Amino acid sequence: MELILLEKVENLGDLGEKVNVKPGFGRNYLIPKGKAAAATKENIAYFEEQRAELVRKADELLAGAKQRQEAIDGKSITLQAKAGDEGKLFGSISNIDIAAAFVEQGIHIEKRDIRMPEGAIRMLGEYEYSVHLHTDINANIKVIVEAE
Repeated sequence: MELILLEKVENLGDLGEKVNVKPGFGRNYLIPKGKAAAATKENIAYFEEQRAELVRKADELLAGAKQRQEAIDGKSITLQAKAGDEGKLFGSISNIDIAAAFVEQGIHIEKRDIRMPEGAIRMLGEYEYSVHLHTDINANIKVIVEAE
């Protein structure tokens, strides 16, 4: 399925590029989310008319993400949790708990933006995670888990 991208999509392409994707990915994700349109003559002509507006919106999103990165990058949060003698938590700490703790400090982070490749935290200690703010921009945060 040939599509024209209406915004930058990670690992796929940049604004205005024509890409070939599997039909399900285009039909079920890219087109409904407004990230792409079918590469028909009408859509290509419409895109060329709207290119300046789409570029302006993309630049605004990028600038906003850079500001958020400056506010978030390098911040740390300390969470208290019940733990056993060996440092194993009774339960776990997930991206929901981390996002809520940052919101309490006045820093807005969405839970879906926190990248936790090893999954939820199950031991005491210090952890570093990436917060995905934009296709090109990530901020680093530190999470310190202590026993109650």
